[in-house]
Amino acid sequence: MELLDPRVDFVFKRIFASESNKDVLLAFLNRIFMDAGDPPLEEVVLLNPYTDKDDPLDKLSIFDIWAKSVDGKLINIEMQLFNKYDIEKRTLYYWSKRYAGQLQVSGKYADLKKCVTINILNYKVLPNEYPHSVFHLREDATGTPLTDDIEIHFLELPKLNQPAVPGQSGLVNWLLFLKGINHSDWEVLRMNEPALKKAMETLEFLSQDSEARRKYEDRQKFLLDEASQRDGAQREGFAKGIAEGREVGKAEGKAEGKAEGKAEGELEAKLGIARNLLAMGMDLPSVQKATGLTEEELKSIT
Repeated sequence: MELLDPRVDFVFKRIFASESNKDVLLAFLNRIFMDAGDPPLEEVVLLNPYTDKDDPLDKLSIFDIWAKSVDGKLINIEMQLFNKYDIEKRTLYYWSKRYAGQLQVSGKYADLKKCVTINILNYKVLPNEYPHSVFHLREDATGTPLTDDIEIHFLELPKLNQPAVPGQSGLVNWLLFLKGINHSDWEVLRMNEPALKKAMETLEFLSQDSEARRKYEDRQKFLLDEASQRDGAQREGFAKGIAEGREVGKAEGKAEGKAEGKAEGELEAKLGIARNLLAMGMDLPSVQKATGLTEEELKSIT
């Protein structure tokens, strides 16, 4: 049996955002937070659970996972299979919308709760070599936090270059599962992280379900087409930029050549006049004054 790719957002949401799999999401989130040195969550509430209405081809379908902890902390998890570029600004934009959106309910700044964004990426974006990077808002020199309300995680799967190691618990096991570790190594992951068992069973069930596989293939094709169009537009823009640059270069070169040619023609005319004046017996200072030539230019014809 060929397993579906859990990195496809449609499958990812089915595994982690179904009401029956809230315990799987809680276990995964706790490994992320504990890996960052934060305490685990006691419970999590799904704000946009997966339903059959999540059409893989509907652009309005949200395949991010929105959740909330019991203390009101808002958590957004996004799985990105392909690079959409400008992920840093895109992340801040959507974080700000979630943060500011709380005021529609409470209307008071004091009631704003912490918002956490978790980006799981199938590509590299940061210059470091750590699979898990966490960002907060802190003062540069002292590290003093301005507020704890902003927290952004990047989980970069390609930076995970280790096998499943027996007895090694923690976030690494979840990331290996998502990255698509060999099915034969699943037993090691299950032993290391018992909560992974349900995630694995869900993926196996989806892989055998014909309707789920059809939706998966539709979504995978949609994502591939979207990535191809984006890359094609970038290549087209790059090529257009090069062509425009060449045309500008040609125009500038033509103008520059025309200007240089005009200057050379004017110089030759002045030198011709100077020769005639010198032949008539006019002295050099008078010729220089009459033509406007420099001493060096006059010396070239004397």
